[in-house]
Amino acid sequence: MTIRLRGAASAVAIALCTFTAPALAGPAEDRMIAQLLDEGLNRSDVMDTASELMDRIGPRLTNSENHRKAEEWAIAKFAAYGLKNIHREPFEFGLGWNLKSYSATMTVPRALPLTVLPVAWSPATGGTITAPVVVAPMSKIENFDAWKGKLAGKIVLVSLPGETSESKDPVFERLSSEEIGKLDKYTLPRHDPEAIALQTARRGFLRKLSAFLKGEGALAMVRMTYRDGKLVHGEGYDFTPGETLAIPAMDMAQEDYRRLVRLEKTGAAPQLSLAIDATFDSNDLLADNIIAEIPGSDPKAGYVMAGAHFDSWIAGDGAADNGAGSVAVIEAARLLTRLGVKPKRTIRFALWSGEEQGLLGSKAYIEQHLATRPVDPALKGIDSYSAWRNAYPITPKPGYSEMKAYFNMDNGSGKFRGIYAEGNVGAASLLRDWLAPFNSLGADKVVMSKTGGTDHVYLQAIGLPGYQFIQDPLDYDTRVHHSSLDTLDHMRADDMRQASVILAGMLLQAAMSDKELPRSPLPTKPDATDPFKVQDPNQ
Repeated sequence: MTIRLRGAASAVAIALCTFTAPALAGPAEDRMIAQLLDEGLNRSDVMDTASELMDRIGPRLTNSENHRKAEEWAIAKFAAYGLKNIHREPFEFGLGWNLKSYSATMTVPRALPLTVLPVAWSPATGGTITAPVVVAPMSKIENFDAWKGKLAGKIVLVSLPGETSESKDPVFERLSSEEIGKLDKYTLPRHDPEAIALQTARRGFLRKLSAFLKGEGALAMVRMTYRDGKLVHGEGYDFTPGETLAIPAMDMAQEDYRRLVRLEKTGAAPQLSLAIDATFDSNDLLADNIIAEIPGSDPKAGYVMAGAHFDSWIAGDGAADNGAGSVAVIEAARLLTRLGVKPKRTIRFALWSGEEQGLLGSKAYIEQHLATRPVDPALKGIDSYSAWRNAYPITPKPGYSEMKAYFNMDNGSGKFRGIYAEGNVGAASLLRDWLAPFNSLGADKVVMSKTGGTDHVYLQAIGLPGYQFIQDPLDYDTRVHHSSLDTLDHMRADDMRQASVILAGMLLQAAMSDKELPRSPLPTKPDATDPFKVQDPNQ
């Protein structure tokens, strides 16, 4: 592995001979960037680090035994590189869940192993369940009445089977300049309080469905996975501490699921044998973010930060989502300590937990260090971001002014093509300056669009400079994201070297620059943006 991954950099070394030599005669920062390029592209550790995390440890469900093992590994890595102030920052989370084994077999009308994965935080079956299936698609509470009295003793197939997908879009993609150009637009804000209630209802439905099925005497539920090609996902978005699913639940590959539906609809119902051996872990209900630092020379200069979420779902090894971002953060720490940088501002590295359950780790960091918002405590878990960003007023903490820049990676392992300015027109020019040394590596675009769904959004929601990079999509959204294909095989070594170097370079310049990224105004409660929409005066 080491020979193959590091050997791939030999061609890059030739190109660097003409690039780095002139830069050595420039200012100190230019020399460090030249050294950064040399070390990060010719002697990268990023794929070896990735193999340690993904191949040896594997998926990292928040508060699972595997996540705890990965925490110990990351702390040891940071310590070996010589980082300082390495520590855990705990926050309230809830039960862990450890999956030991599982199986699913069709036994009637013939024996056939099935491709499945338990839904995360599913109860165990307590042995093997053998029962006939019933096809009972339910996507909203209003569907329940039609199935009362019909589900006792059954394994319930709860998804509509639909048709096989025949997408004509490419499975693997690199962004063109034209496609990146479309991202350079300012999006007008939309404020819709009704969206909170809609998201809450959608996310909570699986729990309500499982409770209904248990009340009807059903033995287990099976849902069809959302991609074909025998991919499974096992996402447990409905997890809330104290409100786990009421009956065992599995995701099943589309091809197997549709076969069961056809058999049930055209003759005697097929029979399945299911087994889930899993345990809930209540030993420690706190989850942990991992923090490490390169101390700055000026205690009044604040800090800059890079982060990625360390947790994953269970289907693959959590490689693209978000092992890629995590090992890029770790590699950036290695590169900067290897260069012996002495930054003006402290450089802080964060590996977040609980991202997949609602960006919980980064939100906890915000609330511990930067600002608070008066959120209804009844809104927990996956509802938290929508509720949090609509809670006013924002109350900054003393540490609010110390955060000068945050860079996040969480869109797979595709190479960096630029950065989202998140609608901050004032920040675009400085971001463009900091990207300039890496333009020849393909990262040369600053676009005005916002991007969401990951840990920088809490910073943006309180006016702080948190940014996510534009990345080539590769096969992230089409096949890999949250699926059983999320393994190291789908990480691109050249792209990961490039991304790690740029991440380190952006941190270095942000930590050394006399300039600071301008902040957006501290958000205040917006007025209605649609004059024709009737507003609730109490909102």
